[in-house]
Amino acid sequence: MPSKELDQVIALLKSIPQRETMDIAEMRSDMEKAAFLQTLPENLVCNPVDAGGIPAEWVVPKNARPDAVVLYLHGGGYVMGSISTHRAMVARIAEASRTRGLVIDYRLAPEHPFPAAVDDATNVFRWLIREKISPEKTVIAGDSAGGGLTLSTVINLRGKGIPLPAAAVCISPWTDLAMTGESLISRAEIDPMVRREGATEMAKVYLNGEDPRTPLASPLYADFSNFPPMLIQVGTAEILMDDSVRLVKKAKEAGVEVTFEPWPDMFHVWHAFADILPEAREAIEVIGKYISHHTE
Repeated sequence: MPSKELDQVIALLKSIPQRETMDIAEMRSDMEKAAFLQTLPENLVCNPVDAGGIPAEWVVPKNARPDAVVLYLHGGGYVMGSISTHRAMVARIAEASRTRGLVIDYRLAPEHPFPAAVDDATNVFRWLIREKISPEKTVIAGDSAGGGLTLSTVINLRGKGIPLPAAAVCISPWTDLAMTGESLISRAEIDPMVRREGATEMAKVYLNGEDPRTPLASPLYADFSNFPPMLIQVGTAEILMDDSVRLVKKAKEAGVEVTFEPWPDMFHVWHAFADILPEAREAIEVIGKYISHHTE
């Protein structure tokens, strides 16, 4: 049964006025301001680092194992989001999994359209290998666009013959920039977080004229053979739910070990509200156990 806090969060989200036009500068500013409302675990150490030319930050809880790493790719439709907007969520995942979190500032559109984000995430993974961090002890994770980017990064690594991570974790992943999922319509009235029109515009900005079915941009259209295990969490109230449902079906058909968790009544990336939402804390605990299992 959904918590009473869920109703409160949904009411809050629905009370936020919708923008008539997409102003990326204002969207970025709003997302940064919202980050200040989140709390961080105690005894957390955050250290900026140059990860092979990409700005990054180590987010290290007190219980972290030195050899296990979560490379985290933030959401934000490929046009917004940063280390600061996702530091709290990465800290919670790192604490739950007893790993060191590495969150990166990959380049954003429109200044840096596709494939800049994929290139940056790939280069950071290569940097981790150069730093003597074993791929077998590394998990790539991300939410929303970062969830899609997680998959695109693994696809790119595989194509370049680079060792793959131990697993991939995708939270409410955006996998189809062609926007063909049935849930875009069937859940349009109940999703308080994502609007089809806004997501379509962000996809257009990121793609910059590229085919929206390009696998490195829309991993739903990729070949998933020889892929590492993956955990997919998605809310049943999301317009992007079918991006996960179809992904899981295709990955399983390719023989991938997939753990699929559709969370009843949850909205897009509910994990970001872990300060007040028990379902968010529960989902993060599940992620933590999954990552721990695959990096032992």
